Amino acid sequence: MPGRRDDLTRLRAALTAFFALDGFVFAGWVVRIPAIKEQTGASASALGLALLGVSAGAVVTMTLTGRLVRRYDSHRVTVACAVLLCLSIALPPLTHSALALGAVLLVFGSAYGGINVAFNSAAVDLVAELRRPIMPSFHAAFSLGGMVGAGLGGLVAGSLSPTRHLLALTVTGLLVTLVAGRVLLRIEPLAPAERAAEEEGAAEKEGAGRRQDRRTRRLVVTFGLIALCTAYGEGAMADWGALHLEQDLDASPGLAAAGYSCFALAMTVGRLTGTTLLERLGRTATVVAGGTTAVAGMLTGALAPSVWAALFGFAITGLGLANIFPVAIERAGALGGPSGVATASTLGYGGMLLGPPAIGFMADWFSLPAALTSVAVLAAVAVLVAVATRRATVPA
Repeated sequence: MPGRRDDLTRLRAALTAFFALDGFVFAGWVVRIPAIKEQTGASASALGLALLGVSAGAVVTMTLTGRLVRRYDSHRVTVACAVLLCLSIALPPLTHSALALGAVLLVFGSAYGGINVAFNSAAVDLVAELRRPIMPSFHAAFSLGGMVGAGLGGLVAGSLSPTRHLLALTVTGLLVTLVAGRVLLRIEPLAPAERAAEEEGAAEKEGAGRRQDRRTRRLVVTFGLIALCTAYGEGAMADWGALHLEQDLDASPGLAAAGYSCFALAMTVGRLTGTTLLERLGRTATVVAGGTTAVAGMLTGALAPSVWAALFGFAITGLGLANIFPVAIERAGALGGPSGVATASTLGYGGMLLGPPAIGFMADWFSLPAALTSVAVLAAVAVLVAVATRRATVPA
């Protein structure tokens, strides 16, 4: 029906706006980390622990948001978390110690984790309703939002204080939430409960054939490890890339902020072209090619003696990592169903959580460039694991 199609079109546009907003706000915070570090006087390891507040808040909230979505629906929870995300982004510049920074980042991380669960749940329902594989477009919007946020952050880093910059993000984010949220709240959620009941009934009919055997569980965990290796690199680049350019290569704040922008742009391009790449090369070849590319890119970005070579390396890294995570999650889901997706996603997000503090400690022990080479090491591990599991069969 035309009215129904219009609703679905508006729903897709609203969700795309929230995905982009999430990336935009997160990138705005990322590019100001060097200034916040200087303001708080934190060491690299203390900063790493403070950044763990984002991870801790996200993990706790993600375990609870599923229940909130079932009770209040994904649309309402998305809007509520978006408001909290936009308000909390203004808090880090108000802190003057690593402990206080970690506390406010708990709030920011809670909002970040909550909105990711909520709008991904809504997006999954929309994909099922449309019966079209449009999920990559949402994640491309997140990457595009991150690129724009980092780019604008780089432009204003030299002229605006972190307080004014992040307050501007709050105002901008609330305006986007007002517009997109009104659209989202006017559209009835796509009855995930009914769909879940149908899937449960189908699973009962299939019986033991749907249960994971020991080998399947091992493979699901293996694909989760591939996702972990990729997400580790994303977290490291987000939180430490700008600091490496400014601290080790004497880049200006604006130019240092461009590091994450280059990474995000390359990842956006990679995700937009991911479907074509998978169709032409296949899953294993895509992971091997992407991981190998990421190894070369990260070694260049971490060890290059000039800013421009490092920026080039960051871009190559983003291009290489772009499609590894989606492929790993898809293969885990094909083998283990929804529980396979959950397991691999949890491991993957764990890599993003471990990356920032691990880089911080290694930077104190060795140096930040040496610590960043761990991204290349884990990308190589992902390649080896992909090759070792290339003959894994997907059950019908």
